[in-house]
Amino acid sequence: MTSRPIRSGDVLLLTREASPQFTRPVSVRVIRVLADRHTYHDWLWIEGYELGPSGDAVARRELYLMPAGLRWLEATPARPDLPCHRRPATSGRVTV
Repeated sequence: MTSRPIRSGDVLLLTREASPQFTRPVSVRVIRVLADRHTYHDWLWIEGYELGPSGDAVARRELYLMPAGLRWLEATPARPDLPCHRRPATSGRVTV
């Protein structure tokens, strides 16, 4: 089991190693660990946002998992540059 604590803001990759429910890998940004819930030994509940391919949150979820099967992701996928709506630069001269 990993000794690394789970913290708010961590980005995790959840696979079948973390729980049989994850038949396809899921990336999650942790909101908080739900420590007040009773669980089996070495399991825990977390609340987090499921992340889509662009790294944006697509769903808020409560997940039951085994920390020993977690994989920490160092970075989320980069967001595509959003278009910037600026006025074109002018030379400073005003024409009437």
